[in-house]
Amino acid sequence: MNETFPPPLACMCASFRRAARALTQRYEEALRPLGLRSTQFTLLQALSLTGEVLQGKLGEILALDSTTLTRTIEIMVDRGWVIKREGKDRRERYLRLSKAGRAEFDRARPHWEGVQKRLRKQLGDALWDNLLNLTNQVTAAVTE
Repeated sequence: MNETFPPPLACMCASFRRAARALTQRYEEALRPLGLRSTQFTLLQALSLTGEVLQGKLGEILALDSTTLTRTIEIMVDRGWVIKREGKDRRERYLRLSKAGRAEFDRARPHWEGVQKRLRKQLGDALWDNLLNLTNQVTAAVTE
């Protein structure tokens, strides 16, 4: 009997979600000693790239619903990693990294890079690049 594990799933959503859960577990393991979650690292990384950004725009960039984003951002504001300010319209919230947030991102980056390096080695450069491009294309296609 020639069985592959895990068995292939015909559903695009189920396949991506399974892959995302497996990947998340790898990154969580690497970040756990720092007391940091992968969701928090993702937000630190995104804010390091965007600079100050509207919270709604950040949600769009990361395809995160506002409730999940708000909950995680509040934790990060409480830890002093993110600075939040109101815009002209009281419903607008601008977010940016604080100095402490930049320091936390820099502290976590080597742990994240370690996972990136190991996965890239396991998959090979060509597959790594193809998968990264494919996931970005899928995200663009479903968020149009």
